[in-house]
Amino acid sequence: MVCEKCEKKLGKIATPEPWKSKSNYRGTAAAAGPAQGRAVGENKLLTSKKGRFNPYTDEFKKCKICRSKVHQLGSHYCQECSYKKGICAMCGKKMINVKNYKQSSQ
Repeated sequence: MVCEKCEKKLGKIATPEPWKSKSNYRGTAAAAGPAQGRAVGENKLLTSKKGRFNPYTDEFKKCKICRSKVHQLGSHYCQECSYKKGICAMCGKKMINVKNYKQSSQ
């Protein structure tokens, strides 16, 4: 569970858009000309160095509640604990009141 404010911090999926046809896409190198130097069908999420995950430098934190590894960069709470407590996994802000719910992860 992630709050609306923390949704902007989430990582992006590096997949091509299925509805764009490569033949009529104007951003390709063939349409722009050879002076642009852009590769045809290049995925900017994969080629940029800034947004890519590096397993040697980026480290997954431990959950503040149960001390297990957190599977998402930038999160302080694991998915199970944030679900049980009804809090945001990244910032810990209370999202829902779980007093009358049976919050189990099984």
